[in-house]
Amino acid sequence: MLKLPTTGLVVSHLLFDLDGTLVDSSRLTCTIINAMLADRGIDFTADLATVRAMDAIGGEAMIAAVMGRHCRKPAAEIAEFRARHAAIDIPPDLAFPGAADGLAALNRAGLAMAICSNKPQQLCDTILGALHLADHFQSIIGARPDLPRKPAADPARLAMQAIGARPATTLYIGDSSVDIATARAVGLPAALVGWGYGVVEARKQAPEAPVFPDMSALLEYILPRSQQTAPVTAPTK
Repeated sequence: MLKLPTTGLVVSHLLFDLDGTLVDSSRLTCTIINAMLADRGIDFTADLATVRAMDAIGGEAMIAAVMGRHCRKPAAEIAEFRARHAAIDIPPDLAFPGAADGLAALNRAGLAMAICSNKPQQLCDTILGALHLADHFQSIIGARPDLPRKPAADPARLAMQAIGARPATTLYIGDSSVDIATARAVGLPAALVGWGYGVVEARKQAPEAPVFPDMSALLEYILPRSQQTAPVTAPTK
């Protein structure tokens, strides 16, 4: 089991953010928004830095920020974006380097894991399924109409309930200030991935949080202290 050196807590369950933590979703977001703009004859392309900055927030705020003055009605734009996203092929290399092998290693070690994301549930399921990552998680919690979005504690609590986790035994791994705020809302220690989109700002918010520069570092931090916690079952949707 993982013992956090800064807190003395022992952790046997993991909650992962998705976008910017396990998958490089900004690439796909830019592709989709650029196609939307091109189909309207607009000579403008999405700014990758803006996409990454707004990724953890998502929804209407993201689409409005990225499209700028070309955004007509945010609710309609995000609906079109999600419809296109659901139909587009998922690039097989969308996961960050080492993510697939790292999750497999954590799974083999018996760590119970869940996804806690602001991406719509259907898109979480689609991306993780296409990348053959879904089976590593006992629960996949994405955005739903009846579920408050992060940084509200509700998604994390739902994910924890699904994998039988308690705050005292759970580590939240993300890349943004939204993730730090979510972890704090539910009383979890948090760690950050150094390759993430919002890690610089998140580190300012939580300077005590461990930062993993790559997946190997994450494994080196967890695996020597891990023990089997629960059998892996089909994801809870």
